[in-house]
Amino acid sequence: MSRAPISKELWQQLQPLIPPFIASRKGGRRHRTISDEAAFNGILFVLHTGIPWEDLPQALGYGSGMTCWRRLRQWNETGVWEQLHQAMLVRLREHDQIDWSRASIDGSSGAKPPGGEETGRNPTDRGKLGSKRHIVVDAQGIPLVVLVSGANRHDSMLFERCIDAIPAVKGLPGQPRKRPGKLHADKGYDYKRCREYLRRRGILIRIARRGIESSERLGRHRWVVERTHGWFAGFGKLRIRFERRLQTHEALLKLAAAIICGRFVDRLC
Repeated sequence: MSRAPISKELWQQLQPLIPPFIASRKGGRRHRTISDEAAFNGILFVLHTGIPWEDLPQALGYGSGMTCWRRLRQWNETGVWEQLHQAMLVRLREHDQIDWSRASIDGSSGAKPPGGEETGRNPTDRGKLGSKRHIVVDAQGIPLVVLVSGANRHDSMLFERCIDAIPAVKGLPGQPRKRPGKLHADKGYDYKRCREYLRRRGILIRIARRGIESSERLGRHRWVVERTHGWFAGFGKLRIRFERRLQTHEALLKLAAAIICGRFVDRLC
């Protein structure tokens, strides 16, 4: 599923979410010189290739890299990327293609140039500064949640926040669904606090116990979350956290999550 072409479905879902352009009262251009669709394609090009924003080739017709960067930030401030991810989840649930029988949670660290919010010294990488991506996926690997923390934060510290962030997904008759039947996690989440939290939520617990059972026994179901981390890392701009601003990095992660969901929509819906 790496480098698959972006479907028309993604743009069709994004277009109505984009806020209308309002010309500045201080003067200047009354109309945007670069269309939203062109800017979106420029954002996708940078996300996939990982090139610096300022190196976006003008010959592609997507406008300048800084124009695309500003559009990415502006749309993030109005919640566009989060809404796009949610819209793709709804499309999947409309066809009953989200498998709520079990979910998996895991974190993955990545390098980060010095500075920036939610960064920390990675104890598993000689103390280099980095960030950690935390995701929750359904039984197929569809990303339901993606959050960011410093690489020095233990996976379990974001456990409750990740589960709470699972969105209520509508699309079928009845109440929107947001609770998986069972949660799979490795030994990094083997804490009483995590287990009690799942019990209160009515979610069955499948967390490997430290010193008792091997995480390999969970591999039959948990490999999907590792694969989804691999899909995120397949985007050049996410392989290393280049963005100093946390909001910009989060915007790219949300867009990547929507793209991954879009690939499932193309295949299953």
